Amino acid sequence: MKDFLINSFIIIGLISANPLSIQAQTKSDKVKKPNIIFIMADDMGWTGLSGFGSDLHETPIIDKLSKEGMKFTSAYSAAAICTPTRASILTGKCPARLNMTTWHENAGPPPPNTEYKLLPPTTLPNLPLDEVTVAEMVKKAGYFTAHIGKWHLGDANHYPETQGFDINIGGTMWGMPQTYWYPFRGWRESDQEIRYVPGLDNIDGNNANVYLTDRLTDKAIEVIEAKKDSPFFLNLSYYNCHVPIEGKPDLINYFQNKLTSENIKLYHTNPGYAAMIASLDENIGRVFKAIRKAGIDDNTIIFFYSDNGGQVNSRVNIQNNYPLRSGKGSLYEGGIRVPLIIKWPGITKPGEVCDYPVSSIDILPTIHEMIGLTDEGNQVEEIDGVSMVPLLKNPSSTLDRAALYWHFPHYYPNTTPVSAIRKGKWKLLQFFEDNHLELYDLDSDLREDHNLADRYPDIAENLYHDLKVWRKASDAKLPSLNPQYVPAP
Repeated sequence: MKDFLINSFIIIGLISANPLSIQAQTKSDKVKKPNIIFIMADDMGWTGLSGFGSDLHETPIIDKLSKEGMKFTSAYSAAAICTPTRASILTGKCPARLNMTTWHENAGPPPPNTEYKLLPPTTLPNLPLDEVTVAEMVKKAGYFTAHIGKWHLGDANHYPETQGFDINIGGTMWGMPQTYWYPFRGWRESDQEIRYVPGLDNIDGNNANVYLTDRLTDKAIEVIEAKKDSPFFLNLSYYNCHVPIEGKPDLINYFQNKLTSENIKLYHTNPGYAAMIASLDENIGRVFKAIRKAGIDDNTIIFFYSDNGGQVNSRVNIQNNYPLRSGKGSLYEGGIRVPLIIKWPGITKPGEVCDYPVSSIDILPTIHEMIGLTDEGNQVEEIDGVSMVPLLKNPSSTLDRAALYWHFPHYYPNTTPVSAIRKGKWKLLQFFEDNHLELYDLDSDLREDHNLADRYPDIAENLYHDLKVWRKASDAKLPSLNPQYVPAP
């Protein structure tokens, strides 16, 4: 069924549909197809990079990438947590359409409880095998496909090898390693299981000093060296900077000293997290060095993205997403606005900045256009994303999309079930427990401090209407009343 559907698909909007086809042919087979390296950070907030505003973290390599490519200041993840965002990247679909709105381990029927007023809907724990992924799309076009790092999109029957990737190193059902130090495995008491990161054995020397991020990069470099003469798609999904917060001791000491030597109050104050970001930056530099050494830097497209905002809640307060409100799990800006950088040699101009809102659902159609796939074909499948190529060619252009949408009908330490829409400068959130609405003008109130729903009821009502129409069109599952709920005294 996948091979049948992979021939073409349609981007669906509220008003119009745009045909796109996933054919093996390109516009010109004589032109060498570009390599694509998609680098994903985990739990990195919008200001997690020094080039995006961090006052503690040091990311000279990634900052240099933004100066060589295009920096997006209004990039979003399609969800505020990992699994749904990763599913949206691979398929070009909103998590609500996929019925994958929570993380893998949290999916399925909700357990009985008396604590929550609402019961989240039953969702899918695994990315369905009949979904067409970006890996399958480029594979049809002659690409070698490699997944390295975090997967978190299903059990062993739904690992990367089943979703279009030729190789999988490090990808499992789990969203975090038990430890970042070799052998990258250990007993997890809360789940009564051993967690591990596969494909990283056979290490010589002092095993205890081998860091997971370094080892994943070793494998990425092996792919680059082995496939430099043929087009490849490398999905390099680092575990940094997800918990456990385990940085290299020398880097932790460096940032601890930096914190104590500063005479001003910093927003970022976690030396362990800063150390993990520094290791991420260093390893991305190793990847770029391998690209240059292979002589393919002029024909390699680089993406850098994060799956959601940084962890900021009452249970795990790891970082600060200032000036944004809240963090991972929340549909306020701190949970969904993330750093995005794209370098497309010959197309993006050095140092360009794009302020137009884009989303992780846009990755698949963007890559589709980047590699020049044709528009032939007659079998269609719905997706929600649109190509960002017009913006990459001209950051002042626009996309054929009316609004961006989010749906999280679940609980998290910093949120209750909620949906959201952004249309232009306006953003509306609907909280399901009492159905109250919050309206924000992001141009003047990026932190979302001032709810304008009562001041502009017509705008709020129109956005609420659009949100309901979208949910129905996407078959979004809603929470229900919990018959066992006991209100707090």
